[in-house]
Amino acid sequence: MQILDGKGLSAKIKDELKSEIDAYVQTPILAVISIGDNEASKVYVKNKKQACEYVGMSFMYFNYASDVKEKIVINKIKELNKDKSVNGIILQLPIPENYDVNKLINTIDPEKDIDGLTFISQGKLYNNHDTLIPCTPKGIMELLKYYNIDLTSKNVVIVGRSNLVSKPLYSLCLKNNATVTMCHTKTKDLKEYTKRADILIVATGHKYLIDKSMVKKDAVIVDVGITRENSKLYGDVNPDVKEVCSYLTPVPGGVGPMTVAMILKNTFEAYKKQHGVVDIMSLNK
Repeated sequence: MQILDGKGLSAKIKDELKSEIDAYVQTPILAVISIGDNEASKVYVKNKKQACEYVGMSFMYFNYASDVKEKIVINKIKELNKDKSVNGIILQLPIPENYDVNKLINTIDPEKDIDGLTFISQGKLYNNHDTLIPCTPKGIMELLKYYNIDLTSKNVVIVGRSNLVSKPLYSLCLKNNATVTMCHTKTKDLKEYTKRADILIVATGHKYLIDKSMVKKDAVIVDVGITRENSKLYGDVNPDVKEVCSYLTPVPGGVGPMTVAMILKNTFEAYKKQHGVVDIMSLNK
């Protein structure tokens, strides 16, 4: 069994980005907006900030109280849309339930939509047009590519159906000529599907949902989910799968670092497009 080392690959990507960004006079800028006091979000925002500083990007952070008027957040997004020095905008999720998350996300200029969550970005992705691809799916695809794991004609099973991870992944795997199945909470006999997977991607946030009895021999397993218990992180996949699988992403150190690296990569791609340096690159090609 070989580890899919997202931490190592993300460090390589960040070093490459740092070298490239150093060649530009104007500094790329990423703006992050959060609402409320979610503890996990604080950690993720801190990771984004540190990563930006490492590669030479500027980082702007706007943290609003959980009772802020929605209009104030919308006006801030519109202000950042118009600010030509700002290249990327992220609405840190989750946000409190009393806000219209789709309305806020779709206020973001698609050219600055680093998470690839606006309806325009999603529509372009699903119709095979160049766009900013959601960072976690993009990171997973780069990780598989780095380890020479070809998706052509493979049975890919995705467990989970989120807009942020699973649905974009479905589209990306399809574009890479895989046969893709998506499972979810209403799927009957999940094991029946996971046992067929050449590549199994699990993104549910359900601790140890998948164990070795549910995995095909020599399958490639990508564990996206994270559960926090007593300050410790657990994945969706039980470590006992190491006995049967060929590749596995660790938790932590697998998909998470790749997501952060893709935030940086998307921001820099948006920066270059906005400055007319090159046409935006994407995994669609």
